[in-house]
Amino acid sequence: MSVEIAINVSPQETRVAVLYNKVVTELYVDRAKKKDFVGDVYKGKVVKVLPGMQAAFLDIGLERAAFIHVSDLSVGTEPGDILVESDDEEKGPDFPRPRRQNILPIEQLLEEGQELMVQISKGPIMTKGPRVTSYCSLPGRFLVLMPNVDHVGISRRIAKDEERARLKEIMKRIREPGYGYIVRTVSEGVSEEDLRSDVEFLTALWQDILKKQDQYPAPAMLHTDLSLTLRVVRDLFTKKVDRLIIDSKEECDAVRDFVKRYLPEQTSRIYHYDKEEGLFDHLGVEMEISRALSRKVWLKSGGHIVIDHTEAMTVVDVNTGRYVGKRDQEETILKNNLEAAREIAYQIKLRGIGGIIIIDFIDMERERNRDKVYRALVDAMAKDKARTRISRITDLGLIEISRERVREDILRTLSDLCADCDGRGYTKSATTVVYDIFRDIRRIERNPGQQKVILGANPIIVDMLRDTEHEGLEQLERERRHQIVVQGDPLLHLEQYDIVVMEGARGA
Repeated sequence: MSVEIAINVSPQETRVAVLYNKVVTELYVDRAKKKDFVGDVYKGKVVKVLPGMQAAFLDIGLERAAFIHVSDLSVGTEPGDILVESDDEEKGPDFPRPRRQNILPIEQLLEEGQELMVQISKGPIMTKGPRVTSYCSLPGRFLVLMPNVDHVGISRRIAKDEERARLKEIMKRIREPGYGYIVRTVSEGVSEEDLRSDVEFLTALWQDILKKQDQYPAPAMLHTDLSLTLRVVRDLFTKKVDRLIIDSKEECDAVRDFVKRYLPEQTSRIYHYDKEEGLFDHLGVEMEISRALSRKVWLKSGGHIVIDHTEAMTVVDVNTGRYVGKRDQEETILKNNLEAAREIAYQIKLRGIGGIIIIDFIDMERERNRDKVYRALVDAMAKDKARTRISRITDLGLIEISRERVREDILRTLSDLCADCDGRGYTKSATTVVYDIFRDIRRIERNPGQQKVILGANPIIVDMLRDTEHEGLEQLERERRHQIVVQGDPLLHLEQYDIVVMEGARGA
């Protein structure tokens, strides 16, 4: 299987695509005006403690206050109180998740005005501020340093027992006392010298953060993570990657310098793309980005899936579309659902969809067919790096997925709510708007003196008032004894209109 990483760099944004066998499987976007805050360390000040939610809000200097739950607090813990959820830094977000085992009420741990060092674990999403933790984690090339956790773990993706034992023995010798470490997957086969270099670098970085904590008043940023390009190189550019392509000469040189420090033998796999055709056009990534923004995604068989986003969840509907099959109906539905399951898993990972996801498969009568579709979805999601839970398929053909959400998904990153429909996905029909206008005119308070009503509306509405709805307009004039003057304004949206009442004699 060929693996490629393509990086498109412009002054405004950086885009990264990971391709397996020429198929885009992961997509990352970082814009200069919309920074990705995950991993940044801040000195914050508690502005509100919420005992009912066992949480607090902190001012860390960003537009919206940060949220912290009591389980993310290292304040008042003892060595036995701390548990590392996962040793595998590649299964889940960018940072391991230490958690308290013995939880005291948050009101006994924090008070308003208290200063606290925290790290952003989830960036701002829609109207929500960032989520933070006081268990800071600093990722290096081979290790992840966890200063608040006295624990050494080895990535589960290092399968060989001899190698795990070797790395564990090395870490016992070189670790800083009292500090915790996760040995990353890329450490398989590396020397003690490389691991020691990472320990020294991460320790120095943490000491620098502690110095800044003493120097700066809250709120203040103490540490920011690497740029998207260098994060991708650090976390994804392993020996399994055949080539890394960058279309910026300056960024390519920076990546080469970065890689020479850690894995100089992989420098030869870094390529600068300098052709006239855009890199993402050349690799077909632009087409996949367009698909990732589409509501409807067609399947090869002729069926399709429809992906709708709501405030609380994402809903995926499966349809046979043009697919009619060759045998009986149940067999046709099964094949369509199986293909849809694989495509849905692909779209979830590509789009970065998180939270609750409900999939409405086409109803199947046979239990074994429902089980086949469930297994196909589980298998397709198996390599997903985000923490995911998948429920069994119900009698109604529904599957619920709970997927960890760390960042905004691609749709929300690359698009805004529609200015015309305000995110509803539809607008009122012209007929509905005309009848709304009639009702609003009838609400005008009667006046003994005759009045003139001036109506400004979208030209589509004006045409309807003068054509198919002219009788209703004339009846309204007779009923209300108003002269109604209709004026078209192309600057008004279909649903917008202005009604102005003028005193005076008819025809004045």
